[in-house]
Parts: sequence; C-alpha cells; structure tokens
Amino acid sequence: MKERYTVVDVETTGHSVLKGDRIIQIGAVVIEDGEIIETFASFVNPEQSIPPFIEELTGISDSVVANAPSFQEIIPEFLSLFEGSSFVAHNVDFDLSFLRKQVELEGYQLPQMAAFDTVELSRILLPQQESYKLSQLAEQLGFSHDRPHQADSDALVTATLFISLIHKLKQLPLLTLQQLVPIARRLKSDLEPLLASYIHDKLISGDQVEDEHFDCYRQLAIKRVSELDQADQKKSYTFASYSSQLFGDEGKIKLAFANHELRPGQKQMMKEVDHAFQQNEHIMIEAGTGTGKSLAYLVPAAFFAHQSESKVVISTQTIPLQEQIVTRDLPILNKILPFQLEVALLKGRSHYLCLRKFEQSLVEIDKDSYDVLLTKALLLIWLTETNTGDIEELNLPSGGRGYWFEVQSDAASDLGRYSPWFSRCFYHRARKKAQLADLIITNHALLCTDLVHDQNLLPSYSHVVIDEAHHLEETASDHLGAHTDFLTFSFLFQRLGVQTDEQMLDSLDRLMEDYQIPIKPINITKPLSNLKDEIDELFRMLHGYVLQKQKTSATDIGRIRYRFESYQETNSYWQAILECAMRVHMQTKDSFMQMQKWLRPFQDIREDMTYKDRGFIADIESVVESFLEQEEILYEMLLEYDPNFVYWIEIEPRGAKNATFLFRKPIDVADLLADQFFTNKKSVVLTSATLSVNGTFKYQEKRLGLTDFGVKTSIIPSPFSYDKQVRLLLPTDIPAIKDVTDDQFSVEVAKSLWKIMQASNGKMLVLFTSYEMLRQVYQQIKDYNEFGLHQLIGQGVTSGSRAKLMKMFKQSHQAVLFGTSSFWEGIDLPGEELQILVIVRLPFSPPDQPLLQAQFERAKEDGRNPFMDISLPQAIIRFKQGFGRLIRTKQDRGCVFVFDRRISTTRYGKQFIRSLPDVPVYEDKLEHLLEQFKDFI
Repeated sequence: MKERYTVVDVETTGHSVLKGDRIIQIGAVVIEDGEIIETFASFVNPEQSIPPFIEELTGISDSVVANAPSFQEIIPEFLSLFEGSSFVAHNVDFDLSFLRKQVELEGYQLPQMAAFDTVELSRILLPQQESYKLSQLAEQLGFSHDRPHQADSDALVTATLFISLIHKLKQLPLLTLQQLVPIARRLKSDLEPLLASYIHDKLISGDQVEDEHFDCYRQLAIKRVSELDQADQKKSYTFASYSSQLFGDEGKIKLAFANHELRPGQKQMMKEVDHAFQQNEHIMIEAGTGTGKSLAYLVPAAFFAHQSESKVVISTQTIPLQEQIVTRDLPILNKILPFQLEVALLKGRSHYLCLRKFEQSLVEIDKDSYDVLLTKALLLIWLTETNTGDIEELNLPSGGRGYWFEVQSDAASDLGRYSPWFSRCFYHRARKKAQLADLIITNHALLCTDLVHDQNLLPSYSHVVIDEAHHLEETASDHLGAHTDFLTFSFLFQRLGVQTDEQMLDSLDRLMEDYQIPIKPINITKPLSNLKDEIDELFRMLHGYVLQKQKTSATDIGRIRYRFESYQETNSYWQAILECAMRVHMQTKDSFMQMQKWLRPFQDIREDMTYKDRGFIADIESVVESFLEQEEILYEMLLEYDPNFVYWIEIEPRGAKNATFLFRKPIDVADLLADQFFTNKKSVVLTSATLSVNGTFKYQEKRLGLTDFGVKTSIIPSPFSYDKQVRLLLPTDIPAIKDVTDDQFSVEVAKSLWKIMQASNGKMLVLFTSYEMLRQVYQQIKDYNEFGLHQLIGQGVTSGSRAKLMKMFKQSHQAVLFGTSSFWEGIDLPGEELQILVIVRLPFSPPDQPLLQAQFERAKEDGRNPFMDISLPQAIIRFKQGFGRLIRTKQDRGCVFVFDRRISTTRYGKQFIRSLPDVPVYEDKLEHLLEQFKDFI
C-alpha cells in the first residue's frame, strides 16, 4: 500500500472562521512513497480587507488577492488532493480545523483522515534543535525557505521536513519503535498505524544493522559508544621544548587557523601559565578581550598534563563557555599538539539521565500529561543519538522539566553494581572518562560542591585553571550556603504519595510482606499527612511575617525579601514560628526514622530482590534522604544561628500564601577558599578579562583568600586598538541621579536613547541595573517608535530566554536590546551585530541585598570603608564587563555612552575610566556628541 500524504499550509485573515476570518492563500504538496508528486498553490479572495498585521507578516495585500479566485471556486480541485491521503501541517490543529470549518461553510466536507503535526514530530524526532518554528527548522536543517509566511513556500518546506522526519522514524531501532507505540496513542499525530507497519517490516526483514549502531539492552536502545582506552604515548613533550614548533611563520598555531594573526598576548599568557604550573605557583592573569585566552591556557595545560602524567582541571562559570571549549577550541588544540590528548567534560550529577529511572517511568504512562508523554518520546529518540546523556543537549517542553527531576541521576537512589544499567550509566561513564582524561572540563559549581562533599566528585588533581574567575567568590558563596522552600517539600511529599492516589508507602507495605521483613509496620500515612500540614502552616506563617515587616526590599524578580537573625526576632509571632519549626523537626524525626528502620533490612537482602524492587527501595531511600536534608536546612535556618552567615526570607507577594523561600550564605568565603582549596592545590591559574581594579589585583586577592599565598599577577593587554576603534561619550545634559526621581530619570534616559536611535542606523545594546527602570524606559521608547522603525527587544518584557532574545537581536537589521544583569557579560556581538553600547547607570549592587549588607557591616566592624573596599571594586569589574561587549574583533568600531553623571562628577568616577583600556573620552551635550561622532554612530 502506498504511503500518501497531503501537506497543507493556509494563510488567513485571523484565527477564527466563526468570527468571520477567511483564507487568503493556500498551498499543498502531495507526497507518495517519500517523493513529492504534485503541488497546488493559489491566492484566495477573502472578499474582505486584509488586516495590516497580516499584510506585514505575509506580504499579501488586498491588491494581490483582488483578482484571485474565491475559496468556493477552488474547493473541487483542492479536495481531490486528499483521496487516499493523510493530512500534514506545521501545527496541524490550526490548519486542519480552519480548513474544515471554511470548507463546511461552502457546503462541502473534508474527508476523515489521519493527521500529522510536524511541530510535534520535530520535537520528538529532533530533540536537540534550538527552535521548532518552521523558518528556524529550515535554517537549522539546511532547507531553502525563501518566503516564510507564504502558504506555497511554507507547504513545500513542511513537506521537505516531513519526508526527512519519516525517513528518520523508519531508521529507528525496533526497540525504540516498540516503546513509542503506547505513547503514540495519546499524541496529536496518528503515528500508531505507521509505527506498527515499520515494526512489522523490521521483524520480517530481520534487519541486523541495529547491532552496529545501537546497544539494545532490556527495554531501551541506546547509542553504542566505543569503550575508552588510553593511548600509549611513546615520547614525552614539554611546552618549553616544543615552543619553537608552535610559534613562527610556519608554526603549528598559524597552520591550525585559516587566517591567523600572531597575538603576542596569547604567547605571553601561554608562557605564564606554563611557568606557574612548572613552579607550583598560584597566578592571577587578566587577559584583555581578543587575547585568545582559552587556547592560551589550554595549550600549556595539555603539555603539563602530558608531561607530568597528572590531571589538569579547567573550570568555567558558564555552560556556554564549556561548550565553546569542547566544540571550538579542542579541535584546534588537537591540530597543534604532537600527542593525543584525552579530554572529559564533567558536570553535576543532575545533568545526566538515569537509565533505570527512565526505563521504569515508561511502564507508567496512564496519568502522564501531554508534555510528559512528549518528553518520554523525545528521550527515547535522544538515547539513540547521545554520547553523554546530558540534559544540556535537549530542548525540553516546559512541562518536561518537572519530569526530568524524576529521571535525573542522583547519588541517593544509585544502585551501583546492583543495577543492570551500571556499565551503561551516563554519570558513571562521564566519571570513568574523567578518571582516564588528561584535561577535565568542569564548572565552578561542581568545583565548589566538590570542596564541601565528603566523597570526591572530581578525580584527584593538583593543578587547575579557573576561567571567568571573577565569579568564583559568588559561586563559592552559593555552594557553601544553603536554601530551601515550600515547593521542594511539596514535591517530596508528592513523590511519597502523601495526600495523592499514588502511595509509595502502600507499595513499601506490600514489599515488607513479600520479603517477610519482620517489623510490624505502623500506619505512617496519618503522621506524614499531619507533617505536611505543619510544613504548609510554617511556610504560610513565614510568608505572613515578611508581609507585615516594614524593613523589606524587592528582588530583581519581584519577590519581597527580609533579612533576619533568628535570636533577635523576639515578638510572639516569631515565637509561634519557632514552635511550629520545632514541631516539624520532631515529627520529621519520628516519621522518617521509622521509615529508615523499615528500609534497613532491605539492605541485607539486596542480592535476593528483583531489579524492580531494588529500584523502588532506592527511590524511596532517595526521597527520605532528600527530605531529611531539607528539614535539617530548615532547622538550621530557623532554630540555630551562625554569626558567619547571613539569613533571609523571600516571598512571592502575589503568589500562593506558602510561596516562601529561605536562604543562608557565608558572609565571607576567603578563609574557606584559603583553607579548603588554595592550600590543597599546587598551582591555581585564575583568569578573566576583568580581575584587576585600577591596575591592581588587591580586591580579588582579598575576596578569594589568596593574600597569604604569594600569588603572582599579570595583566595582558587586549590586542585591539581602542584609541582608534572606540569613543567613550559622556553626555552632560542628562540629569544627575541624585537630583531627580527614578521616574524622572527614566523619562530623560528614554528621550536621550531615542535621539541616539534616530541618529544611528546600527544596532544598540542598552544595559540597566534594574528591571523596573528597564521596563519604564522600554515602554516610553515603544511609544516613540510608533512606526516600528526599530525592533525593540526587552529582557523580561519580550518573551523568551536570554539565548532567544540574543537570536532575535542578531537576526534583526535595526534593533535595540534592553538588558540587565545577565546581559552585562558573556554575550558576543562582533561587527555589525553591535555598534552602540549604552550604560544607563554605573553598576553598583543594590545596598539592600542581604549578603552585601552583612559584608558592609563586617567591613565597618573591621574599621574598613565598605564603599571603597567592596561596592566600588565590584561595580568597576561589572562596568569593565559591560564595556567589553562592544569590541570583539580588530575590525569592530563603535561608541559607548554612559548616562550616569557620577563617572565625571565624583572622585571615584575617574576610577571607572582608569580601569578601561586606553580609550578616548569626550564630554559634551548629547546632540554635539552625536554630530561630532556620526561616523562612529
């Protein structure tokens, strides 16, 4: 039987036939047996005017459809396409229902037929794509798509996409197809008959290709990954002995790049990193933008690991930099090195999928939401592709994130060698790879978790490079602190099945009977239900307590924050909170100690248990351990006090009455880092584009606990000619912040930005220090921009993640990106992607942040000046990060505007300018600056 599909796309005047909307263009493509055999396309006269928005989106105007046939006229020819066919569309719910309703209005009927949605199929079969919009899928997959939002072009691209998706489906291993069948019954696309036919074909042909590519084990097919073996290195090289072959006109470095320019700074940094490793010294290196610092530390690190036969750890703050090292820098490194290098990427355990939990979750799909079903389906496909099992590779639907928590790897539920999946476990495989590697790429979070963990997460190492080192203090503070919230407890109760239908505890009762555990179970459901009510009440009381407090502050994401010191809160309301916390503590102890008593005997009979039962016991042990950990944090937060920590509560003022979050962080991490990290390492290289303040490293040395280690320092200037490429412009006619309210300042900022936008035809990044001001300015600019000449993209205003906003900005011709916090660093916009950078206010952290408040108080107690010692250096480092967004290559040029008059009018303001590269500074009225530097703008 032929496989016949008709792929359809319609452009319409709106979303609803019932409200009078009509089709203005229709495109259809007929596919038979994987080949396009017929196309149909026609404009349609809707007999009404086309709304301006639709005209702008599609390029179809009233004049284009004026002489087109009516829908009535084309129906007979159009319906003939569906004989013996299935219906395919990108977002099938819309196209099929719209067509069906308009066809019925004209007195005809669409035949009943199977339907396929290419959005859904792409999500499942292409789980690693960034976006599932048709135009972006076409771009990612290399299909030509010359006229997006025109029905004939969209239908053709959808057809090409559908053919490739069906081809991929056919190639999947038999096990994967079989596992998809029960899930497929509840999807939008009628996949079940198709899967049945492919399964039948594979069973008949006895196809053995799968054995080569897939490891088919138990109920899952996973990609076959070759076992690691260490290369036998005959000859030993050192960086010093091989340097002459690296550099020079015909050197390895030049040959590794298509158009390489020798960067003296990169060579200097390589030598300094090598020297620090050889001499067992700690060093801080500030490497200006464009130095090529990743390669500058990777090359000597690789030589040192090879020569000393020991591991070197490379730690970064952000996942994008890790990915960049792996995908961009390592291939270059391998071209340069005269020996084979083993590199492993190791992340925290929760990044990896647990195959045991995932296999188990496929048995229970009856109560799954659509998003969870979709996630299970895409994970089945992903297992046939992934080498790592790392969630970062995936584009999960929003509802799939909660499900990931259920199937991610965790230590407490790890069966170890008792699991049949042990040899295939992604986390253990990553650790094994790290054990055999020369270089281990990880992140600051795992590095800091490793410091406080009893068991080592990283293999033993003595030499380490910390890139993006200006974040180390903040990450250490996060990981040496703790936090908990109501949602975490709620999720754990849900896992146990307290007050829900799924009773983990009932299953435990049954297992105790099955394995004849000689402890008489008492009914624990009621005490746990009471405990849940007590915890709910505790978080509600904390929420109410913060609401009635005068001295609170707001966070970036709209929460109310209150800093507390438990022993100083003396009113009766707080006493009631403490009594409630004590009741929670005692009830947790009673209930969970009872559960631990029940679970203990299972340890002794583990060998005799079925795999499924072992897995269940491991899962319940994991929940019990997590619960006890969270309750211990709660107890320490409310019923204990450590003067070296700062404590605070955050609440959602408009959220649920128990939407309450508790935090604890160390006030100072310097001693902890000194004692637990720097003392135990032979050589630590700390590098970043922003480590120094006013040419000195004293601030970072003190914050990180490096004062007593005789740390070496080095500043490697950027190779860019800032004097020729940049102008720093300080408008004098913007009011001083202290002279006006925030609202008035926002109005002036918007006016000034609009003047710059009118004078320029390039792209602009505007950096704020608060969401509130960003929103106000964005709204005013939107009013000025009534003709839509500029595309406005606002963080927290325009929907989407940081990556999505960046993509929109890069794809626009004339755009303004309004960003705060995360946009001050880590974004790369070379050439025409950015010509103007505006810094609205100097980036001082709000002084009402609890950690900063506590650090200020500590500084005052020590007789230091909090502003000069903490606030100012932090702001200068942030300012340098923001400034660094503009010039990314030797060809870039542009202007940096600073709207904060303090940079000129205060004594400390000069330090911001002195901390920048040698850049010309001009101060004048805004219109004079715009006129004078129009070539740059």
